[in-house]
Amino acid sequence: MKKMSKVLMLCMVFVLVLSMAACGAPATSTEASNEPSAETTAPAEETQGAEVSQAGAKDPADIKVAGIVYLEDQFMKLLSKGYQDAADAAGVECSTSNVNNDQSKETQLINTYVEQGLDGISIAPLNEESSITTLKDAASKGMKITLTDSTLSNADFIVGGYTSDQGQLGSSTGKIAKKFIEEKLGGKAKIAVVQFKSLLPEKSAARVDGFLGELEGMDGVEVIADQDAWVQDKAVTVANDILTAHPDVDIIFAANDGGTVGATMAVKNAGKAGEVFVFGIDASEQIAAMLQEDDNILQAVTGQDAYSMGYKSMEMLIQNIMGTADATGDILTVDGILLDRADQAGIETFLTNLKERTGN
Repeated sequence: MKKMSKVLMLCMVFVLVLSMAACGAPATSTEASNEPSAETTAPAEETQGAEVSQAGAKDPADIKVAGIVYLEDQFMKLLSKGYQDAADAAGVECSTSNVNNDQSKETQLINTYVEQGLDGISIAPLNEESSITTLKDAASKGMKITLTDSTLSNADFIVGGYTSDQGQLGSSTGKIAKKFIEEKLGGKAKIAVVQFKSLLPEKSAARVDGFLGELEGMDGVEVIADQDAWVQDKAVTVANDILTAHPDVDIIFAANDGGTVGATMAVKNAGKAGEVFVFGIDASEQIAAMLQEDDNILQAVTGQDAYSMGYKSMEMLIQNIMGTADATGDILTVDGILLDRADQAGIETFLTNLKERTGN
């Protein structure tokens, strides 16, 4: 009995040792994968990624931006309206400013916005050479920049932007002028050009070249005068001087809003309605009204879609600041709007859209 007790005791000790060893042994990888816990690594990583994404995106209410233009005309006012409407739609605070054709004021304004800590600006630069230095410096300090109505060279620091194809604007009007010369003037015309090459030489040249390019090969067509005048009052004087110096002129091509209005007024003031005809670039309520008048002076213009350029440029800027879109640096184009005296329905549509966009 004592022997059996000793054996039994030894067996119990042996079993107890084996049991303790089994409890202390590590589980195999197969067993671990078959029994996942409620808190696994994958959801933790997904949550972390979401937190990073939310941290990287900026609340629209915390964003401050600005829109800058350089002239006090309807085109620039529509740009500013586009800027403001895009910012309002996104719930972003926006300031709009006009540098009034003053390069030093533009530089000062950009630097002020940098000092105030604005997140970005949409700008129609005054000069494609001198504006770039200040904008590049602002970008180096963290400001996001989109361009409107411009294609700055060597501007790899920008988010992107929207503009018009300046050559296409001139070409669009030139096509109508060519048809007019062929059908109304027997294929012959002496043309005077009123442009703005001393203000923005690249843009002015592109518009004029686009217009005249459509008339190439017409033997009876020649340019007999080429002057600068982009503000309405100045354009009236310059166009009047052209009519005095060249009484045989048939057509005046004006490369911008002020030139178009001024040239049309000069022809009317000179009593040459029906003798001299005007073709132009840019569209406004005043220009549309001139296309509707019975005097038959202004024949056609191609206007930039300023509102859409301003809106899209600001929209691009805000999306980049919010982190919902990447900077591409691409300058995209917005099609021009052709207004032709022969298409009065199209002119009415333009005026309706203009009133809706400006609220007037």
